Amino acid sequence: MTEPVIELQGATLGLGDRVLWRDLDLTVEPGEFIAVLGPNGSGKTTLLRAILGQVPLTEGTAATHGALGYVPQQHADDSDLIALRGRDLVGFGVDGARWGIGLRDRRERRARVDAALAEVEASRYADSPVGLLSGGEQQRLRIAQALTKDPAALLCDEPLASLDLRNQRTVVDLLDARRETAGTAILFVTHEINPVLPFVDRVLYLVDGAFRMGTVDEVMTSSTLSELYGSRVDVAEVGGRLVVIGGDGEHHHCDAHDYGDGTAQVVAR
Repeated sequence: MTEPVIELQGATLGLGDRVLWRDLDLTVEPGEFIAVLGPNGSGKTTLLRAILGQVPLTEGTAATHGALGYVPQQHADDSDLIALRGRDLVGFGVDGARWGIGLRDRRERRARVDAALAEVEASRYADSPVGLLSGGEQQRLRIAQALTKDPAALLCDEPLASLDLRNQRTVVDLLDARRETAGTAILFVTHEINPVLPFVDRVLYLVDGAFRMGTVDEVMTSSTLSELYGSRVDVAEVGGRLVVIGGDGEHHHCDAHDYGDGTAQVVAR
């Protein structure tokens, strides 16, 4: 695929009297990795829902080319999945809204599920109860579920939540491997920028109805973040690390440590 996989033009989305973002132009190319940052309530998840067609835009257009895969965040309280097998969870990605399938479809379904499990190295979890698996193992299955569609783009909604650093790296490596082998674009909503910084091509930063788009070096600067927030935000490099001081205290670009005083720390490339 050579054409963009996602295109937003003049996209505006409002909820009641509040505008989450306005006049957003976004073109996502095949194989591109875009991190979507911003404080809670800035519209990061709503952006994914708009691209998926679940939420209508107030103004502007959204177009996609090719299948979309969705990877949700991992919840620590997903104990209700204890009776569901790994391959059943992955199979939901094949079934969609279908009810009842024939023998030929069942064979095709199993082949697609097995292929997706193998791609994320989760075949050994195929018949295990999902609720008894670790958070990292469950997230492998959710990525496999998204891959059953052979997506042109993966929309990832905080997929690192509730995962330890080792499992965060595993999830990011799996997504990046898919990007490298299949040219799948990644739109990655996160509060935890550190694990994805080595892979990110561009950053989309959403704050209070405004946004900035660019490389990490262009967006994660004192002047850019101060302009977005309308107040002083300092970004400095200390020992090869970026230290961000100020903002609204949401720590939306922090995964290493939450200081509790409006400061956060992320790692530079």
